[in-house]
Amino acid sequence: MTKTIVEKLADFTAATTFDRLPPGVVTECKRILLDSIGCALAGIDFQKGRAGRDFAKMMGAGTDDASIIGDAVRVSIPAAAFANAELINTMDMDAVTVPGHVAPAVLSTVMAVGEAKSSTGKEIIEAVAIGHEIGNRLGRAVDNLRDTRHGESTPPAVFGYTNPIFGAAASIARMRGQSPVTIANALGIAACISPVNSMMSWIYHAPATTIKYTLKGSLALQAVTAAFMAEYGHRGDLQVLDDAEYGYRRFIGSTKWEPQHIVNNLGVDWRFPAETSYKPYPHCRVFNALLDCVISIVENHDIQPHEIDGIKVYVEGFAEKPVWVNREIADVHDAQFSMYHGIAVAAHRLRPGKAWLEPELIHSPSVMKLMAKVTSEPHPDYVKLLTGNAASRPARVQLMARGRTFIEEKRYPKGSPSPDPDTFMTDEELIAKFTHNAQGTLSGTVIQEVVEALMGLEHVGNWRSVMKLACRQR
Repeated sequence: MTKTIVEKLADFTAATTFDRLPPGVVTECKRILLDSIGCALAGIDFQKGRAGRDFAKMMGAGTDDASIIGDAVRVSIPAAAFANAELINTMDMDAVTVPGHVAPAVLSTVMAVGEAKSSTGKEIIEAVAIGHEIGNRLGRAVDNLRDTRHGESTPPAVFGYTNPIFGAAASIARMRGQSPVTIANALGIAACISPVNSMMSWIYHAPATTIKYTLKGSLALQAVTAAFMAEYGHRGDLQVLDDAEYGYRRFIGSTKWEPQHIVNNLGVDWRFPAETSYKPYPHCRVFNALLDCVISIVENHDIQPHEIDGIKVYVEGFAEKPVWVNREIADVHDAQFSMYHGIAVAAHRLRPGKAWLEPELIHSPSVMKLMAKVTSEPHPDYVKLLTGNAASRPARVQLMARGRTFIEEKRYPKGSPSPDPDTFMTDEELIAKFTHNAQGTLSGTVIQEVVEALMGLEHVGNWRSVMKLACRQR
């Protein structure tokens, strides 16, 4: 009897071991963990991060299974997964792969379950690899924001980042040592309790909600629910990914369903490492290349904010949506997703990180005055360049100052794996980003210890030791 897609994913999950992972997959898992924990440490004092921690403490008080990053309090597995998913995504500085922010859901659950089970570093790597590969493959099967057709951009009517629930549930199941049958049930349950895809609502409505494109803590919590309910005896829908008419494709709102992306060469061809991008800025990836251009101009020509008469940017057409062109900056989340505000901050030449979102800066007269001088229009070659290479995020900046117009163009933003080797974020650059994000929460000595533990994770005997470091405050 032919196995369903869910059963094939379950077999892949159960069969994947550290020894079968290609070296590049192992390396990328460690890089994603390092980057994500750093992003969480940077976000602990911001509104979204605090709310996630407060809710977790209320939900999981009285148990000591797992840790909240950067916090001395220990909570239950579901509570830790919720809080850490929110923390990783608070700064919107975490890594992206297809379809987008996979890491918060996968890593938060892996860290919580791994801590409760005292998993080895190799077991953590296995789970991270499984979760990201399944997340990437599900993302390929459904609609994408950057799909094109007949030379035109064709964004979907419904979109979101909720399908990482499959990878997160599979990761938990693998760490719990579940059988292929139980894993399949967990995945079938995950499909049916997945949060809605609400990203398009978020994009078209300003000011932006702090839920963003989905509540990442809720997504992680639902993955924990699916994996444990299967273990406790619940049965999932094993046909949910095969039935395009009434299954997952229909109720998740996707008009596209290409399931071959899920199963082709599964376990042989690992796709997520080549499609993982790291973000230098606490801003939406859609305009990161613009920030690269602005910073290059002001640094190369030593231009001060008060000298700038205007900034004209050309961005991919899809970025011209209310959430990204909003100029009403009430709080940090408005600043975080306003393309115009982000460009104004970039021109002030501060090192990217949590300082970019501090209230004193985002509401400063200098930033607000410069934001008013930023204008935009769609890049004329966006679709052509995107069709040529999926990593493309075409950007062009014209900055007017000193009676001159300074021009900078980029096709690929920093942090992306692309044909341009300069855009790849090296281990050294990721370590520097982590160090900068962790400063103020962890001491210098502890920061170094965390880096060494994560970059050599396959040699760590107990994941608890790493989390203990990540929660050791100054």
